[in-house]
Amino acid sequence: MLNLKQRPVTDWLPITWKEVALRGWEELDVILFSGDAYVDHPAFGAAVIGRLIEARGYRVAIVPQPNWRDDLRDFKKMGKPRLFFGVTSGAMDSMVNHYTAAKRIRSNDAYTPGGEAGYRPDYATTVYTKILKELYPDVPVVIGGIEASLRRVTHYDYWSDQLKPSILYDSNADMLVYGMGESALIELLDALNKGLEFRQIDFIKQTAFLRDHSDIASLETDWKDVELSSHEICLMDKKAYAANFKIVEKESNKSNAQRILQKVYEKTLVINPPFPPMDEVSIDRSFDLPYTRLPHPKYSKRGPIPAYEMIKFSLNMHRGCFGGCSFCTISAHQGKFIASRSKQSILKEVDEIAKMPDFKGYISDLGGPSANMYKMQGKDLSICAKCTSPSCIHPVVCDNLNTSHAPLLEIYEAVDRHPAIKKAFVGSGIRYDLLTPGFNKKADKSIDQYMDRLVSRHISGRLKVAPEHTADETLKIMRKPSFKHFHEFKAKYDKANKKHGLNQPLIPYFISSHPGSTEASMANLAVETKDMGFRLEQVQDLTPTPMTVATVIYYSGYHPYTMKEVFTARTEKEKKAQHMFFFWYKKENRDKIIQRLKDLGIPELIRKFYPGSVKGKIK
Repeated sequence: MLNLKQRPVTDWLPITWKEVALRGWEELDVILFSGDAYVDHPAFGAAVIGRLIEARGYRVAIVPQPNWRDDLRDFKKMGKPRLFFGVTSGAMDSMVNHYTAAKRIRSNDAYTPGGEAGYRPDYATTVYTKILKELYPDVPVVIGGIEASLRRVTHYDYWSDQLKPSILYDSNADMLVYGMGESALIELLDALNKGLEFRQIDFIKQTAFLRDHSDIASLETDWKDVELSSHEICLMDKKAYAANFKIVEKESNKSNAQRILQKVYEKTLVINPPFPPMDEVSIDRSFDLPYTRLPHPKYSKRGPIPAYEMIKFSLNMHRGCFGGCSFCTISAHQGKFIASRSKQSILKEVDEIAKMPDFKGYISDLGGPSANMYKMQGKDLSICAKCTSPSCIHPVVCDNLNTSHAPLLEIYEAVDRHPAIKKAFVGSGIRYDLLTPGFNKKADKSIDQYMDRLVSRHISGRLKVAPEHTADETLKIMRKPSFKHFHEFKAKYDKANKKHGLNQPLIPYFISSHPGSTEASMANLAVETKDMGFRLEQVQDLTPTPMTVATVIYYSGYHPYTMKEVFTARTEKEKKAQHMFFFWYKKENRDKIIQRLKDLGIPELIRKFYPGSVKGKIK
């Protein structure tokens, strides 16, 4: 059980009316509803937004995991806020939280005390918002978080196997804040404080809303517009849907983006351009808010919150990812430009971790979305301002990208010098390709220094990296480098381990059933990794999530950038056939694999899998 050392409940944001009264408040300005339990920590979005609102001088409360199946008392207990309700499904899309790639319901929820499932509904953002709009039709609702952000335009929903309109249309919310929402939220609060009404607020970047078609001409005119194919056209034409994605992705990653418009039945969706990446002062301000770094005391008897237990002794050094992987939503939500914290802010958080009552001296992760992208950006930012590429490292590393690991090494060294720190590990994924001179051709010597320090001081037993596939044609669709660079990295990694007398296994991640992946390419993947000495364990089938290239291809059959058809395993039989090759070493798979290799016309692989086989039989 977590020792809260009898801290007063007022150290947390209020989650009950009794706690509101303890602060002497008779009314709230903003009430936040979240699908997660309330953990007052910068890794939990509701806490970040709540603390930011508090820091601006407003009265804010959080209603975590409200019960949507009873008399709705959780939705009524705080009454009406003066300004608006805020709604988020939590740190994950609720459907990803609930279901596996095979659409089987998960038996646990990492963001709930005790890991218990069932404390949030499917499509939580929409369910919560509809309830609030029914109870309080005159109170604006602002939605945000990853579920709202990635469902802001017409999107394919894997779990219902449907093309859905903007979540604004389904939920009836008044405004959507996409991406990392601090900057937009501050401007929204300032506008409301000046007396503006929601209908008048159409000028804030990184927000989206619906308007009548006739109102579009009166919108803020500082931005150029680009119009997507309407939702109705997308329902009839998969190519139109695919073409929309290219526009959305490019505009989401531009420094000077256009405003996006899309007709959705009787309304027009308006998506304002994003803010530029947060500067160091702004991102520090968000991370330096007075978090307790602890779950709310109400959970003390319900068991640990697994997601919190995983990150409570870790810290995030930056946001964003310039990899642009086709299956990943990080750049779609956080952007491709890196926003890094200052060394001072990071070390201040190390101090806070060191004060925690059960801290034993080990930081579990000095990381980020990709752990080794800290402080990386364009050498000439004016070039970046004109760039429309969704990735800075695909198909090659951009000549304008500074990939020096020196600022990151400085952080590692400073944390290691901290008197309360015994070890600081890197637990989040690294981009191994940035550490290989064969791929990162203009890298400086810091990549060798980083590898040496990573191996000697910052790995907790084994290192996980994500080559994802071995076939070049599939990797190209994934926006990942050729597998030859993984061979190069492994040789470098093994050499560093040997130098330091260490034996730290390398654990590669792979995805099956990704667009472009076939049974034959999966068979070759299995053979190649077997020859490298791996028995794969970190493997998964593709889960199509909104706002990714892979999902667009999965639904439409077309690559949104080339409009060429791409094969994708869609049926359960096709997916199982690909996944089986990961586990060639399991006895029950041998006969099946041998037969499939014969059916696929590649019987020569049989002996590579099973050297003792004769005529398809295993001795």
